[in-house]
Amino acid sequence: MMAENGMMMEYSTIHKVLGKGNFVLTMSEGKLGKQATAYYDLFRLENGQIVEHWDVIAPIPPKSEWKNDNGKF
Repeated sequence: MMAENGMMMEYSTIHKVLGKGNFVLTMSEGKLGKQATAYYDLFRLENGQIVEHWDVIAPIPPKSEWKNDNGKF
Protein backbone atom coordinates (compact mmCIF):
# COMPACT_ATOMS: atom_id res chain seq x y z
CA MET A 1 0.00 0.00 0.00
CA MET A 2 2.80 2.45 0.86
CA ALA A 3 4.71 1.69 -2.36
CA GLU A 4 1.53 2.21 -4.39
CA ASN A 5 1.33 5.72 -2.86
CA GLY A 6 4.98 6.54 -3.57
CA MET A 7 6.22 5.91 0.00
CA MET A 8 9.27 3.74 -0.46
CA MET A 9 11.03 2.25 2.58
CA GLU A 10 14.82 2.41 2.31
CA TYR A 11 17.22 0.80 4.78
CA SER A 12 20.72 2.33 4.69
CA THR A 13 22.42 1.36 7.99
CA ILE A 14 22.00 -1.51 10.42
CA HIS A 15 23.08 -0.21 13.84
CA LYS A 16 22.46 -3.28 16.03
CA VAL A 17 21.28 -6.85 15.82
CA LEU A 18 20.40 -8.43 19.17
CA GLY A 19 19.25 -12.00 19.67
CA LYS A 20 18.11 -14.05 22.64
CA GLY A 21 16.34 -17.37 22.52
CA ASN A 22 14.02 -17.32 19.54
CA PHE A 23 13.83 -13.50 19.27
CA VAL A 24 15.96 -11.15 17.15
CA LEU A 25 15.80 -7.34 17.26
CA THR A 26 17.30 -5.19 14.52
CA MET A 27 17.81 -1.42 14.85
CA SER A 28 18.26 0.28 11.48
CA GLU A 29 17.92 3.62 9.80
CA GLY A 30 17.03 4.80 6.34
CA LYS A 31 14.32 6.84 4.72
CA LEU A 32 10.57 6.56 4.41
CA GLY A 33 9.85 8.69 1.40
CA LYS A 34 12.24 11.61 1.96
CA GLN A 35 12.08 11.53 5.78
CA ALA A 36 15.05 10.16 7.77
CA THR A 37 13.59 7.20 9.66
CA ALA A 38 14.50 4.74 12.43
CA TYR A 39 13.34 1.15 12.01
CA TYR A 40 13.06 -1.31 14.90
CA ASP A 41 12.11 -4.83 13.81
CA LEU A 42 11.48 -7.69 16.24
CA PHE A 43 11.30 -11.20 14.83
CA ARG A 44 10.27 -14.46 16.49
CA LEU A 45 11.89 -17.50 14.93
CA GLU A 46 10.76 -21.10 14.95
CA ASN A 47 12.68 -23.93 13.24
CA GLY A 48 14.91 -21.36 11.51
CA GLN A 49 11.95 -19.48 10.02
CA ILE A 50 10.41 -16.10 10.87
CA VAL A 51 6.96 -16.83 12.29
CA GLU A 52 6.10 -13.42 13.76
CA HIS A 53 7.25 -9.85 13.11
CA TRP A 54 6.61 -6.59 14.91
CA ASP A 55 8.00 -3.20 13.99
CA VAL A 56 8.23 0.42 14.99
CA ILE A 57 8.88 3.08 12.37
CA ALA A 58 9.86 6.47 13.83
CA PRO A 59 10.93 9.68 12.09
CA ILE A 60 14.38 11.03 12.96
CA PRO A 61 14.13 14.79 13.40
CA PRO A 62 16.99 17.10 12.39
CA LYS A 63 19.76 17.16 15.02
CA SER A 64 18.89 20.80 15.83
CA GLU A 65 15.52 19.55 17.20
CA TRP A 66 16.90 16.77 19.43
CA LYS A 67 16.17 17.12 23.15
CA ASN A 68 19.51 15.43 24.01
CA ASP A 69 22.57 14.01 22.24
CA ASN A 70 21.46 10.37 22.52
CA GLY A 71 19.79 10.06 19.12
CA LYS A 72 17.69 7.03 18.17
CA PHE A 73 20.49 4.49 18.45
